[in-house]
Amino acid sequence: MNRIGWSPFSIDAGPASFWLPQRASNLAEGVDWNWNFVLWINVVFFVLVTAVLLWFVWRYRNADAQPSPSHNMPLELTWTIVPTLIVVYMFWQGYVSYLDMATPPENAYEVQALGQKWNWTFTYPNGYVDPNLHVPVDTAVRVTMTSQDVIHSLFVPAFRVKRDVFPGRYTNLWFTAIAEGEFEIFCAEYCGTSHSKMQATVVVHPPGEFEKWLAEASDFLSKMPPAEAGQLLYNQRGCKQCHSIDGATGTGPSFLALYNSMQPLSDGSQVTADENYIHESIVAPMSKLVAGYEPVMPSYKGRLKDQEIGAIIEYMKTLSR
Repeated sequence: MNRIGWSPFSIDAGPASFWLPQRASNLAEGVDWNWNFVLWINVVFFVLVTAVLLWFVWRYRNADAQPSPSHNMPLELTWTIVPTLIVVYMFWQGYVSYLDMATPPENAYEVQALGQKWNWTFTYPNGYVDPNLHVPVDTAVRVTMTSQDVIHSLFVPAFRVKRDVFPGRYTNLWFTAIAEGEFEIFCAEYCGTSHSKMQATVVVHPPGEFEKWLAEASDFLSKMPPAEAGQLLYNQRGCKQCHSIDGATGTGPSFLALYNSMQPLSDGSQVTADENYIHESIVAPMSKLVAGYEPVMPSYKGRLKDQEIGAIIEYMKTLSR
């Protein structure tokens, strides 16, 4: 970890505490130390002030009012200097931790993240896209993020990292995962009706396993039947957040029995939902809007390959038989 200056803690994974979840990144222990320091300073002063208050109430319960002394120089210096030193120390430790979290190593492995209502997608250097963030253990990872629609916020509690994600600009966060396993990702910025469902997972692979996973996952189109690949893409690329497969009404039309059906459009016309219409609806969703639905679907032009769109269409065909 890029510590700047002295710190009273090391880089260690640790179990969940009463207040905080498991520590699983190089940044977590520094955040926890600052949290606990501020917490116990508040506890100490709360107990001290409350005890003195109660003692004064008891000690002077029957006393007559007396003129207040002008001042007590030693006492006033004490209650000014001591809290000032404590607050300055809090600021310094927080500032050092902030610099660590804001300065990724130059050789960090980079993953692109996209937030949209209501799912995350992560793009790896070889072009593979996954709904979960996969990383190797003990390796610095930089996540460069943007949003397709509104403000989101990528939050990994176990890593103690959280950063807002904005449309039209890029932000980034970084971490080194120091514990293998799976850890939850949340959106920490209210982004609409399904905000609470905008979840994903960080999967931390053991040494040597990440590269194998990436090579195998990237080749799924050549190893699976088109309909099965389409079902996988439906679950991975955000389709299921808006389009049901059981006929239930959602943000967009249900995929059940959609293929080759007649769809009424917002301009009063009708269209057959064949391959050409579905392809057009994916890459240019505003061109022929289905009646009764809001124009909220983002374009997947450049984000889904024609082969992937074809697989999704094949999956939709299985839902219409």
